[in-house]
Amino acid sequence: MQMSPPVDLAPRLAATGKSWPRWAALAAPLLLAACSQLPRTPSPGPAAAPGGPFSPAALQALRPAQFRSTVGSAAEAQVRWSTDRARIRAASAQALAAPQDSAALRELAQALRLVAHYRTEIDTARPALLAALPALDGQPADVQRPLLTAAYTLYAVDAAALLRPLLPRLTTPREFAIAAYALMQTRQPSDLALIQSQLAQRDRAEPRLQALSQAVATAQGLPQTARPPLADLLAIRPGHPVVFSFQRPGRQQMGLALVRQADGRFVRRPDGGLFNIEQLALSSSGLPGTITLGNTPQGLFTIQGAGRAASNVWIGPTPYLHTKVPGEASVAEYEQRAPGPNEPAWSLDRYRTLLPASWRDYAPLQEAWLAGRAGRDEMLMHGSTIDPRYYAGSRYYPGTPSDGCLVAMEYWSPEGVMVHSDQIALLQAFTAQGSDRGYMVLIELDAAPTPVALAEVIQSVLEAEARTTGRR
Repeated sequence: MQMSPPVDLAPRLAATGKSWPRWAALAAPLLLAACSQLPRTPSPGPAAAPGGPFSPAALQALRPAQFRSTVGSAAEAQVRWSTDRARIRAASAQALAAPQDSAALRELAQALRLVAHYRTEIDTARPALLAALPALDGQPADVQRPLLTAAYTLYAVDAAALLRPLLPRLTTPREFAIAAYALMQTRQPSDLALIQSQLAQRDRAEPRLQALSQAVATAQGLPQTARPPLADLLAIRPGHPVVFSFQRPGRQQMGLALVRQADGRFVRRPDGGLFNIEQLALSSSGLPGTITLGNTPQGLFTIQGAGRAASNVWIGPTPYLHTKVPGEASVAEYEQRAPGPNEPAWSLDRYRTLLPASWRDYAPLQEAWLAGRAGRDEMLMHGSTIDPRYYAGSRYYPGTPSDGCLVAMEYWSPEGVMVHSDQIALLQAFTAQGSDRGYMVLIELDAAPTPVALAEVIQSVLEAEARTTGRR
């Protein structure tokens, strides 16, 4: 059955001359499933399984045509799209009528997740969100967080005047930090001074507040440490495969992923060129990496095998690589060994020893450590069934934001059959030498209005290869 595009997307599609494929009429479930809300499973051991659906051999055998989109049929997608838009409208009206009712605000919070996902009904939800802010400190933290997140993501300019008196009354570090990040978007010195004065009264060793303090200092023009030589970083953890994800500050442009094998050589394509794929490490909220459902933090992650999302239709059926931060992963998992009877506790110094010497004092690469201390987890490398045209006109198009993960591009036929998957290519590049354990490093390069290009890193790749393989 031929379908019409949802109302909000029709002008964009008409402008590009594209029709609406049946599979792409996506809609969210009751709550947009988050990368950080995947069902918990026991952590895999340090050794790769000899077989099974996610073993290196099984991953090498994957082909795009095996997979069907998990978003449902065209008719189901259209019904859900309409249902979700109606839900946004109903929740917004209910919360506007009762801006201090916790039940109404919880429903509004779920509706705002849908607004951010679809980038639709933004004006519809605005009055309800703004009406809830003045007395939001009287709500539980689980209500405060999603509403403050929406203020940051969608309504920062409108919310600023309401956040100034609210900020001192927010007592929990996470919610205070989200409100502060939203207020920082005004770029006004008086707002930065307000945040700084509030930080002075709080525990600045708390990981989210520590990251916020660094962000305030940067916004105030404090000189930042120069990025160490990239070639040093590309030689990290010899003897293990490593995915390198290069991103822009702010994550508003597409990033680039390369794979280094355990022998120090970077994976090549059949034609001899460097293997590389587009990858986006932007969350739907756009919040920093220490905040729940924020962007993927910079730093060193351990990779502990692959798996498949059991219930998240937006991740889709393609296996993910299980990337973990300190705390979520044990020291043994980071050191790629079996745990002993007296395992050491995590510390910043232990994390730093995993980095090249020249990078150990580079604060941005410690964001993964702070994120782990803040309780973040399940920030995976996965594919996507989300229609990129929700984000047409954005600087990161055709990338699709997630809830803190690293997303590779996947494309689907009108019938919902996969026709191309960068995620499968990444899985196979990473496991090409038979191991599904290793590392992922996310590093931001210089700010630029363009996607990350291979030209920005290729000389460092060649230098790192020469060091580790003896080739000159």
